[in-house]
Amino acid sequence: MSKITYEDFAKVEMRVGKIIQVDDFDRAQNPPYKVKIDFGPDVEIKQSCVQAKCEYTKKELLDRQVICVINIPPKNIAGFMSEVLILGVPAKDGSLSLLEPSRKPARIGGTVY
Repeated sequence: MSKITYEDFAKVEMRVGKIIQVDDFDRAQNPPYKVKIDFGPDVEIKQSCVQAKCEYTKKELLDRQVICVINIPPKNIAGFMSEVLILGVPAKDGSLSLLEPSRKPARIGGTVY
């Protein structure tokens, strides 16, 4: 594992967003969901993909608050431009566990420290 400096980490902008739309996306390998995430008035709505079909239903994702990196370049995934990176970690059983605030944030789109 390579180390980064605090200055490198300080460049990563993480925000809390609310998933407002979830759609199937069967064109990609290991089909993910396409999602729209509302980050509030500062960032507005961004789109992304999340490979979580085994762990979450569309209904479970809708209205869920998630933590995302918002200042990475867009990535083309099977013709779909993913604008933010939704953060998750492996759960004990090896499945995906999305990162979400443990308490309701003061506002959607707030910076994560």
